[in-house]
Amino acid sequence: MLKKRLYLLITVFLITLAACGSTNEEDATNAEENETENEEQAETEDAALDEEVEADTDEDGDTKESAADSEETDDSERDEEQSVSSSNSDFDALVEAMEEVTEGTATLLFESDEVQSHEMEGLTLSLDAYQLVELKDFHRNFDIPFDEQTDGGVILAKYTATNDSDQDLHFLPTLNVDYVGSTKYHSNYRELIPLEEQFSEKLPASNENLIKAGEELTGYLAYPFGEEQLETILSEGNVTVLIPAPTTEYNEYSTRIGTEGQFTLPLDSDSAQTQAETNDQNFYQDKISAENLGEKEMIEQEEALSTSDDLGDVTVTLDGYQFVDFTPNADEAPRYNDPDNIVVATVKFEIDNQSDEEIGLDNISSRIFLNDGSQYIRNEGMLSPYEFQQGLPAGEQGELLQTFLLDKEMYEKIWKDKEMEIEIGPMRNTDAEDISKGNVITFDLK
Repeated sequence: MLKKRLYLLITVFLITLAACGSTNEEDATNAEENETENEEQAETEDAALDEEVEADTDEDGDTKESAADSEETDDSERDEEQSVSSSNSDFDALVEAMEEVTEGTATLLFESDEVQSHEMEGLTLSLDAYQLVELKDFHRNFDIPFDEQTDGGVILAKYTATNDSDQDLHFLPTLNVDYVGSTKYHSNYRELIPLEEQFSEKLPASNENLIKAGEELTGYLAYPFGEEQLETILSEGNVTVLIPAPTTEYNEYSTRIGTEGQFTLPLDSDSAQTQAETNDQNFYQDKISAENLGEKEMIEQEEALSTSDDLGDVTVTLDGYQFVDFTPNADEAPRYNDPDNIVVATVKFEIDNQSDEEIGLDNISSRIFLNDGSQYIRNEGMLSPYEFQQGLPAGEQGELLQTFLLDKEMYEKIWKDKEMEIEIGPMRNTDAEDISKGNVITFDLK
């Protein structure tokens, strides 16, 4: 009986031992299989990653942006475009101040830092830079200068006046803006930008608009436009700033020196390019050019003719001429019978006045003889750039321009290839009195 139990115990022990061994072998086998599966899965994931990287790489080997990265970049670029401000921090500060005081929102439409200068016998005015900004949704308190609208635009302009003479001068800083189709001048509106920055405050009436000898003054002016007015000037492409002449005595117009002038302000890149091309042509500053009455296209010109003759104590030198195809603007066109058929001839003289009287530049008459002398045309007074009683003082030298209107068809078919002469005189003083005893002089023009 004892032997039988011992046998059973030994048998159970051996069976248990065999079962344990089998389990260990299965576990080892399972472990090996799991390791193999993990390695295969890792290889599969690596291959998929390689394919993804390859798919995100362009032909040049540069890694492409993911869709999310691309969207993020696009948003960044848009934000950057929206945040682009002007290239002039001084103007930026003025615009911010204008937004704050008007409670409006400003957007830069155009800017220019092309300097323009106008010299007036000792005083030089320069337009240093300007901006056109759209101003929208501003407070109703500001609607009157904006043509009673709460959307519109503002031209901000920076000016510098320099008195290079040895005498104090008086300069009225009105500098009004005009444009084709305008029914009124646009002037500075004091409430838009800080007073201490305004050009008009540098030359106040309380100080008789005084600019001392050797002094230089710089400041800004702000010109408001209503929404419809803004559309008009943008359609036209430019505006003009009218420049008054300085005087030696306060409020004494008869003591003015130099000549009035104007600046032309393009308001878009195309107009700026056209203006640059016009400046390159260096057109004579007759009234057409001085007041921007229309477009000129050069036909022919001659410079430095340097032919001289005397009218008493006045020496007259023929300096040059320009023939241009003239297209008047919309405001000027009604003045002409055939505005599409105009050639303008402008002849430039140098005058040396050694007489005892001041010569009235607006009182001098001249004639061009055409078609070998068989026809003539008188100078056109309405295109003279000179003001009433504007003169050349005794003992001084200066420029004289004479302008003529020609029929374009006649010019092209007959006149341009034939001899021309120009007759000028007599010289007259500022009271239109003859000071050369009726004498005239004639030059061969071409």
